[in-house]
Amino acid sequence: MRLNKYIASCGICSRRKADELVKAGNVKINGAVVLTPGTEVAEGDLVVVNGRQVKLPSKFLYYALNKPCGFVTTMSDEKGRPTVASLLADAPARVFPVGRLDMNTSGLLLMTNDGEIANKLSHPSSEISKTYLAEIGGSIKKEKLAALQNGVDIGDKNPTAPAEVELLRQKGSVSLIKISIREGRNRQIRRMFKALGLNVLSLQRVAVGEIQLGHLLEGSYRKLNRKEIEYLKRI
Repeated sequence: MRLNKYIASCGICSRRKADELVKAGNVKINGAVVLTPGTEVAEGDLVVVNGRQVKLPSKFLYYALNKPCGFVTTMSDEKGRPTVASLLADAPARVFPVGRLDMNTSGLLLMTNDGEIANKLSHPSSEISKTYLAEIGGSIKKEKLAALQNGVDIGDKNPTAPAEVELLRQKGSVSLIKISIREGRNRQIRRMFKALGLNVLSLQRVAVGEIQLGHLLEGSYRKLNRKEIEYLKRI
């Protein structure tokens, strides 16, 4: 396996970042500094990145987690807040989150120890769709739905890309919106609604690409099936 792919598969960083680490002289194989990212790593080789030995997982694991609100999408938290890692404490090996979900957003979060897959899915170029259910305070006019579909100025350099938006229910003082985006800006969904003067009461991610949250209980996780794993590897 090529060295940059090996480092990415260990969950250290993306292949591009691995290239930079190697060229900067921060990677050793069997005690010798290696400066070529395409160097082949053989079985039994000792690979050290920034002074720490790294190894491929003995088995790649892929999970879907239904993250509750109040949990941060990190493996540890200096403020002592509950983390998603604690929800998979009984998993047979350490897994880490693919991308992020805000602390106050619930729903589908993919977890794996396959660093290359995680980096690939997290990269903007993947353009994988992420679908949410948003409960919004008040009724929503057609022109605001159209604005979400066409792109919204949320204060960044560029407006958001077009989104798929559907009004599922409007009852009393609450509207239920289904919205799919292919970007991953910080708190993007909430900022989109806020830019239109709309208040998000709750937000839940229900799908990442073809992988659905389904009826998975909050705080629980399940293994991805073979079809779902093959889908991730094709992206």
